[in-house]
Amino acid sequence: MKYQQHQLDNGLTILAESNPAAYSTAFGFFVRTGARDESKEIGGVSHFLEHMVFKGTPNRTADQVNLQLDEMGSASNARTGEESTIYHSAVLPEFQTPMVELLSDIMRPSLRDSDFETEKQVIIEEIMMYQDQPPYGGYEKSMELFFGSHGLGQSVLGTAESVGNLTAEQMKEYFKVRYSPSNIALAASGCVDFDQLVGDAESFCGQWDNFSANREKVTANYHFGFENLHKPNSHQQYILQLAPGPDCDDLRRFALRIGISILGDEGGSRLYWKFLDSGLAESAGAGSYEYLDNGVIMNYVCCAPEQAQSNLKFLKDTQIEFQEKGVTERELEMAKQKFASQIVLASEKTENRMFSMGSQWLAGQEFKTVQEIAEIYQNVTLDEVNQAIKDFPLEKNMTLSIGPDESLQPV
Repeated sequence: MKYQQHQLDNGLTILAESNPAAYSTAFGFFVRTGARDESKEIGGVSHFLEHMVFKGTPNRTADQVNLQLDEMGSASNARTGEESTIYHSAVLPEFQTPMVELLSDIMRPSLRDSDFETEKQVIIEEIMMYQDQPPYGGYEKSMELFFGSHGLGQSVLGTAESVGNLTAEQMKEYFKVRYSPSNIALAASGCVDFDQLVGDAESFCGQWDNFSANREKVTANYHFGFENLHKPNSHQQYILQLAPGPDCDDLRRFALRIGISILGDEGGSRLYWKFLDSGLAESAGAGSYEYLDNGVIMNYVCCAPEQAQSNLKFLKDTQIEFQEKGVTERELEMAKQKFASQIVLASEKTENRMFSMGSQWLAGQEFKTVQEIAEIYQNVTLDEVNQAIKDFPLEKNMTLSIGPDESLQPV
């Protein structure tokens, strides 16, 4: 596979990892904008805007956008997170130019007032539906409690109130200050004609006006404590814990990812054997997530309400043991092999390679190949993992419990 990169005069970055032997091609526009870039007054606008992008352009109606996607047999979607919005599609290689043209076109949407009001109701229904589903918006609530007033504490969906009060003019203004070509990358992987890709991008995107769309780098003032939300109709108790972790530039992130996977991976981890295999919980796990200048480690347990208090104590004891004793050489070697296998297996899918490239660009990192990423994990030492575990203690956290047990107490 061959990696190539180019930047248009207006600042748009073009990334591609070409594999002539691939049977498919994936494309994606990666925008450095998300919930952390919103004020509370316009909470949810990034996600709302993601929906509106597919509602038509000066050149196409919404029906024409969807029809053309179907005509190319594409697998297309979009996603919004705390720090990014991504529009992506996978097609056969012969559709490279028409797909790039279509994606480029919807990146400059009409944002019609009539579509705005209709889609607003769709978004509000989505928010209400999500609030009714276990764990009842627990992730968003825990992020809000942990990050406080920092932008990462904002819900990606927003609230029914913030979306309900949002105006079309506010969305248009947000688009004008965030969707600069210098804040966007076009990533492609698979059977890609790079020269054609650059030419197409110049034709379809070269006229976009460039402007500053900087993001303020602010480390959050993390909040710690305990909160219990009473949900009498829930049949299970959900416990979510957030603790500080390394940011996206911290080299300790690789060692800590391995350590946290040993603690709480979906299969074969300490939490798996202690909670799931023993029947104490329906699910339990942990993960490490990095952001710009911030990071978070999440632990979670889902169990019967009558087991919640003892499980909360058991979780703390497990964390203290993990912190004090660290991991073993045997655990490390197994985790490293699992990471290497997952990285290589995931790379077999064209879209995954595209997401890897785009994600590295979003974080401001230099491109690394599959082999280079796998080697980073293979070279992590036991001392590095155990030091990272000590550097980011789990018992100092924000704990949120949601469920029918309103008597649950912190331990």
